[in-house]
This record gives sequence, C-alpha cells and structure tokens, in this order.
Amino acid sequence: MVGHDAAGRASSGASDAFGANVAPGPDSAPSPAAVSAGPGSAGPGSAGSASAGSASAGSASAGSAGGSAGSARPGGASAGPAAASAGPAGASAGPAAASARSQDHAVRLVLWRHGQTRWNVEGRFQGQSDIPLDPVGEQQAERAARLLAALQPSAIYSSDLTRATMTAAPLARLTGLTVISDKDLRERYGGLWEGLTDTEIRAQYPVEHSQWRPPEGETSAAVADRACAAMERIADTLPPGSLAVVVSHGAALRLGAARLLGLPEELWGVIGPLANCAWSVLGRRRGKWRLIEHNAGTLPEPVLSDDR
Repeated sequence: MVGHDAAGRASSGASDAFGANVAPGPDSAPSPAAVSAGPGSAGPGSAGSASAGSASAGSASAGSAGGSAGSARPGGASAGPAAASAGPAGASAGPAAASARSQDHAVRLVLWRHGQTRWNVEGRFQGQSDIPLDPVGEQQAERAARLLAALQPSAIYSSDLTRATMTAAPLARLTGLTVISDKDLRERYGGLWEGLTDTEIRAQYPVEHSQWRPPEGETSAAVADRACAAMERIADTLPPGSLAVVVSHGAALRLGAARLLGLPEELWGVIGPLANCAWSVLGRRRGKWRLIEHNAGTLPEPVLSDDR
C-alpha cells in the first residue's frame, strides 16, 4: 500500500523534533538532537485512515478500548516483575503464575506520529536525517497534545530524532511527565535515498524504487522487528490498565504495529500510513494485541511521508 504526499511522491520515511523534559531510556546514548536515547536504531514516516475505538477528532471508531489481536514478536512480552508471591510465607508462585499475570496485563499504547516538517512538504525522504518540525508541525503538536493529555497517560516515550522530541514536548508540558528517549523508535534508515525527492529516487534507483528497498538502508522487516521490540518493551513497563504515548515516525509505527498484531509481511500494506501528528491505539489483553484506533486526530487528507 502506497501513501502519497501532497507532491504525489510515495512515502516511506520519517521526521522528528526537539522536546522538553527528555530523559534517557535504557542503554541510552547521545542522539543527533542532543537528547539521550535508548537501545536500537531507526526508520520512515506515513499516514492512513479509519479508526477503531476511542474518541478523537475525525476518526471512525471500530472496536472497544484495550483489546487483543495477533501475536507479539519473539522475545516480546515477558512476565516481568509481576512474579507474585503465594502462601502465608510469601513463597514465589513460580514462572507459571508470573506468565498468567503477564497475560492478563491489560495496557494500551498510543502510537503518535510526529508533526509536519519542511522535508515532508518538499516530498524528501527523511529517514533518520534529523529534520525539525516546521511552524505548521509545531501547531499540530500543540493541538494534538491537548487531546492526548485528556487520556491521562502514565508515560511518554519518544524517538530521539528532533522532529519526534519536538512533538512530544507539548504533551510533556501539559502532563508533567518526563519524555523517555528510545533509539529503537527512530524512522527507517533510508541509506542513499535520504534527502532525495520521489522523482529523484525513481530516476536514480528505478529497480530499488519498484521494490521499495533503499540502497544501504533498512529493510521493512528490520524496521518492523526493531519497532515491535520497543513497543513490547514499553508495554511491559506499564501498570495494568494504564496507557503510554509512543512518539515516533510513520514507517516505524506502521511496520512495528503490523508485526505486533501478528500480520504476515505480505499483509502489512493493509494498514495505511499515518498523517502528520495522527495516532493509532493498540491494546494488549491476555497476552494478545489488537488495533483499537487508526489514524485518529485528523480528517482524511494527503499523507506527507516517506512511508508507502
């Protein structure tokens, strides 16, 4: 499935930003935006349509909050510290009890794409190039933050790229939460395509363009694995019944969500790309994930994104 920006280019990259209250995630390292980052590397942007659940502007509801669908990536949800003790002496209930507790660990993730950048408007493949939000993108982030703050998130996680941290900043200010940076939430690395328009990519790399495989860049499967692992890791840190906002990029969010939902690679295209500053909601219950809402926060509009 191909998402096109206003200039008619096929999208598959990312854009990010600078934010407030940014704290390093696990295994953090300095980011291009002078923000510390968690484990991993990164990928592209996107936009799509149709929603599935909770209230938000311009989205079609399709499902109830906190559901389940698909299976997690290998090495995903762990029983975590919910081990629980049993018996008067507080003896450990063991792995079986911990596993059962984890499976009933109902949580939700709001997957929020960054706001608009100049390269989005120009139709350039951003990938992991560190491009900030433009003035329109900053306004989009402020508006979306007011809506998302009403969900009372327990945590905010963000890609360490500037366009993502800038998007996360208004929500951090409104909620008082510290943004936790994670490099695994970066956009798809576009290799030799970064900075080029779709017309330039078609002319210089016709074969690779037809396969949507950026030379020296990341494959879709690599991005899906990386982003999915980050999402599972974030979900495992949340208290039961809580919600985290995950600020990232179009391709990283779409591909990570598809992997999390257990879709085979040939069906990843059924999930459309995300518009700038739109979000999807995934819920995990009894160890399974389902899509609750998709591309919420905006009315259907052209998608300015590297994602297709």
